[in-house]
Amino acid sequence: MGKSSLLNKVARQQRVVVDNAAGTTVDPVDELVEVDGTLYRFIDTAGIRRRVKEASGHEYYASLRTHGAIERAEVCVVVVDASQPVTEQDLRIFTSVEETGRALVIAFNKWDLTDEERRHYLEREIERDLVQFEWAAKINISATTGRHVDRLGPAIEQALGGWETRISTGKLNAFLGRIVASHPHPVRSGKQPRILFGTQAQTGPPTFVLFTSGQIDPGYVRFVERRLREEFGFVGTPVHVEVRAREKRKNR
Repeated sequence: MGKSSLLNKVARQQRVVVDNAAGTTVDPVDELVEVDGTLYRFIDTAGIRRRVKEASGHEYYASLRTHGAIERAEVCVVVVDASQPVTEQDLRIFTSVEETGRALVIAFNKWDLTDEERRHYLEREIERDLVQFEWAAKINISATTGRHVDRLGPAIEQALGGWETRISTGKLNAFLGRIVASHPHPVRSGKQPRILFGTQAQTGPPTFVLFTSGQIDPGYVRFVERRLREEFGFVGTPVHVEVRAREKRKNR
């Protein structure tokens, strides 16, 4: 709940119908809205109330259209009810945004309805359940009263900035060289694969290709991703790291 209210508040006028019942918006609605002097196309998507396989009729198709909207977007603002525990559905949407490679802003709505105890538990939920999305830009708002809605524009810009970041090949390989020297890949079966060099294949999201002397453990790839974030930021965006192991030449 709160997406349509937030869109209306940002637009400073009644653009879409608002109702207290979750899931009022069925079809994605495109609106051109100016935020802090920048014109954005907002897609006010349908709220998803239950698992897709349990949804029926219009809710099932609303879910499909929401995932289609994620693919059309550059940055997704996911509105979460801060007064209630983070749901599995919230986590599925975050995962969909990450897998689709879109920038992410998490807007914790209804902040005015949370007391000190609820905020304490919300912090615990963020640490426990959202740890894999700690890179997302986050804001606390009230779409109804307008509290902190002015933080949405800077959060979107920050997320888009991370999403469009490009690292020069020189900087990237100097960084990789430091990693390999200080934290070499563990020895596996008497072999120690190495990162030979890397390149950034694309932005939106930042995607890196590591050329290696052998197969790299998934845990080491995650380590490299974490260090990339520490070094270069990438707030609000997924970072994809691909590995291309050098094939051994077969003896003829």
